[in-house]
Amino acid sequence: MKKEIFIGNVGVGGKHPVSIQSMTSTDTKDAPATLNQVHELAQAGCRIIRVAVPDRDSLPPLARIIAESPLPVVADIHFDAYLALKAIEAGAHGIRINPGNIGGKEKLKDILKAANERNIPIRIGVNWGSIEKKYLKRKDSRPAAMMESVMDKVRFFEDHDFFNIKISVKSSDVTDTVKAYRLIDKACDYPLHVGITEAGTFFSGTVKSAVGIGCLLLDGIGNTIRVSLTDSPLEEVRVAMEILKAVGLRKQGIEIISCPTCSRTSVDLISLVKEAEAELAGFKPGGKIVVAIMGCEVNGPGEAKDADIGIAFSKEYGYLFKNGKMIEKVQPKLAISRLVEAVKKL
Repeated sequence: MKKEIFIGNVGVGGKHPVSIQSMTSTDTKDAPATLNQVHELAQAGCRIIRVAVPDRDSLPPLARIIAESPLPVVADIHFDAYLALKAIEAGAHGIRINPGNIGGKEKLKDILKAANERNIPIRIGVNWGSIEKKYLKRKDSRPAAMMESVMDKVRFFEDHDFFNIKISVKSSDVTDTVKAYRLIDKACDYPLHVGITEAGTFFSGTVKSAVGIGCLLLDGIGNTIRVSLTDSPLEEVRVAMEILKAVGLRKQGIEIISCPTCSRTSVDLISLVKEAEAELAGFKPGGKIVVAIMGCEVNGPGEAKDADIGIAFSKEYGYLFKNGKMIEKVQPKLAISRLVEAVKKL
């Protein structure tokens, strides 16, 4: 079990559930726009938000964002120790730094001292793309190089009485990332922030993130996750939520299962499933509800008998079923609205 730390009011490690993290894409200097996005992300299921602090002009709006945010705010700092110190002073709930590019050991000591005084955790983030040159000599094993780099930083932190640590070792390569996390998981008991960095566009990035993050979560590795997409942060959170559902770590919300279409399908199943997703997007049940939408009698309700509720289509009707048993016959054009009504009554 990993050590327990707290980022604001969110417990990380220990017995706490895996939390979804994302990062704002707005200009930090535009505090209202950033706060609006944070509220949207919180509604979607995000638990921790990271905000870039690229320059000194970002510090006053950062203070407002921290004060008004519904989520704990992690300040993302690179190259400038002054920004890290001021973010801590502004009340950031956590700091993300790459210790190798923050300006030297003396400045790093100042950050550790300030964070200790306020009990603020620091994420040591080492990405392959920004790893220090001395570790590039380990061309035989990039995962081992990332692990070695991180552990050097961990030892420095510990030598200066700082133990409020979270770690990430990311690459855009899925295999390297998974191997690096497996190594660091065995090397220390600090909580781990898991993700595939620079994963790409919505489609390719979702696939890479699902494979990499899902693989690690099934190994029991990972305490917070971020899906890094060249897309809206809202999509990052939605994909992260689906990954957690797929590996059995999220027991709340709607999970839609639907069959691949084939020549037996007599309805436009793709549009019907999209309609159901849209209708149920804002619905938050007390627990988890599995909803099945099947294109023919072969797949439903038989193959979807484990669903809580669902609908299967024949050439003439939609057959609403609950726990594998038929409960109602409806016209196809009314099927989704009737299904949504039934889901909301569960």
